[in-house]
Amino acid sequence: MTEVLERDSSVPLYQQLEEIFSAKIASGEWAPNQRIPSENELTRIYGLSRMTVRGVLNKLSGDGILLRVAGKGSYVAPKKITAVSPAYRGLREQLEALGYDISTRLISVDQIIAPKSVRDRLHLTHDEQVYAIVRLRSVDGTPLSLHRSFVPASLAPGLNEHDVVEEQLCVILEEKYELPMKSVQEGLEAVALDTIDAKHLGLRRGQPALSVTDVIFDPVGTAFEYSTIVFRGDTMRLKFDYQL
Repeated sequence: MTEVLERDSSVPLYQQLEEIFSAKIASGEWAPNQRIPSENELTRIYGLSRMTVRGVLNKLSGDGILLRVAGKGSYVAPKKITAVSPAYRGLREQLEALGYDISTRLISVDQIIAPKSVRDRLHLTHDEQVYAIVRLRSVDGTPLSLHRSFVPASLAPGLNEHDVVEEQLCVILEEKYELPMKSVQEGLEAVALDTIDAKHLGLRRGQPALSVTDVIFDPVGTAFEYSTIVFRGDTMRLKFDYQL
């Protein structure tokens, strides 16, 4: 890929510049988290107007390739991990298959009266109890996602005695309590981290994150698990494939 703009080409100069920048990032010349030259420097190097350079930088920022920080400049965005919904294939299984070093830390496991938000999704009465399990998953030693799972205590008595760190919760529920997953109601939204989640994920309050919620049903239609997963927005990308 040449770094020289072909001014007589039918390809617009801004498109050529975008291709040059993209090639630098793809080759590793501009590495993740590296600050790239300023608008003024790029304007001088390529002999283009500042407006043209700024437009290309804004385009790459909108595509998630660059991060523009007010007063500091533009940085190459960290490479994101791409995975499918954890409801359909365990996150740990996916990441290990990609070669990442995965670790899980159990933050808490408690038997509690189900909060209203949990009761509504699991169709429980006001005094029914659930196991509330909170785990932190890290990739190569860096926090990636915070998992909260709620399971009716009546459906899985003694669940807190099982190892939910070394074993996948879905496997425990299926093999020990005959609760196989048949269907899932899933939601996805962008959120701003609250103080607690930010602390666990090693970020600042208000930073962007992805929140996935799942209500999981067994073959007879009983909702047996409600879970929320908060992913770091700067690290994770979820992919959804559908066949009609």
